Amino acid sequence: MNIALVGFGSVGKGVAQVFSKKQDHLRQKYDLSFSFKGIFTSKGAFLDPNGLDLQNILNTKDLTAHPSWKKDLSFMESIDDLDVDLVIEVTPTNIEDGEPGKSHIISSIKKGCDVVTANKGPLVVAFNELTQLAQQNDSILRYEGSVAGGIPVFNLVRKSLQGNTIHSLKGILNGTSNFILTQMTYERTSFKSALKTAQELGYAEADPTYDVEGIDAASKTVILANGLFGMNKGIDDVYIQGITKVTPEAIELAGNDNFLIKHIASIEDGQIEVAPRLIPVTSTLAVNGTLNVISLQTDLAKEITIIGRGAGGEETASAILSDVINIHCARTTLS
Repeated sequence: MNIALVGFGSVGKGVAQVFSKKQDHLRQKYDLSFSFKGIFTSKGAFLDPNGLDLQNILNTKDLTAHPSWKKDLSFMESIDDLDVDLVIEVTPTNIEDGEPGKSHIISSIKKGCDVVTANKGPLVVAFNELTQLAQQNDSILRYEGSVAGGIPVFNLVRKSLQGNTIHSLKGILNGTSNFILTQMTYERTSFKSALKTAQELGYAEADPTYDVEGIDAASKTVILANGLFGMNKGIDDVYIQGITKVTPEAIELAGNDNFLIKHIASIEDGQIEVAPRLIPVTSTLAVNGTLNVISLQTDLAKEITIIGRGAGGEETASAILSDVINIHCARTTLS
């Protein structure tokens, strides 16, 4: 399998690290051999028709001095000349128009490549367009890493709950907001103080708007609605309420009645929302810190709940690796 990696931030580097570490395992267990022909960053690319040494690139301090480095070369300029079967797209998320990831994915599909992405932006603005384009071009598009990091919700439904109807979904999809509410609950701090702690620990960005206002969680909920429930929704279809107005007093009052206030994403009866909600302290959704949780209500298996790390380079790379293995197995079966 010849691969191009588009995006070399924390997730892209996590992908390179995981594939380098797991190459013997992949070959022995799945008969999957791979070669990365190109790695594209915002400033240029690493190209080698014979395959790049991933660990060598990861160990190089000055990437621009690497012999395979091509300054200012973009993926879009290179795609027609790339000898690749699969593209991994992990550029930064843009939920306004999905670019540049959307164009990367469209061009890859039109070239006949399979695509694995953890980029929420293209899936939020053009989910049905991209999935239909993939079907028309006999390409496989997978996006496990776009929602809840290492939690395998799409593969769970696709492979283990095939005979079930998913009635509804509830979850916590943003680790930053969950950490802040956890701090407010158990440390009895204000929102402002909890946010400052989250920023000091690296859980929150300098501008935490997308997290604390619910936009990040809403984006993930849109992908879940379209990918699991067959909807055709966008971010404007989500009722969104952030956590900035949650007070320590409200949390204390909830606690007196054995309830927690959590930032809950839900898909039920065609309605999609992300908002602070009261949940019992015994609820399966009552996870703390930066953990994510997704609970599915199904007709046959009843309630299925999965908990895990919703972010991180290696955690998201785990989901990407799973998608690549599944594509390899599907292609091997088809051949």
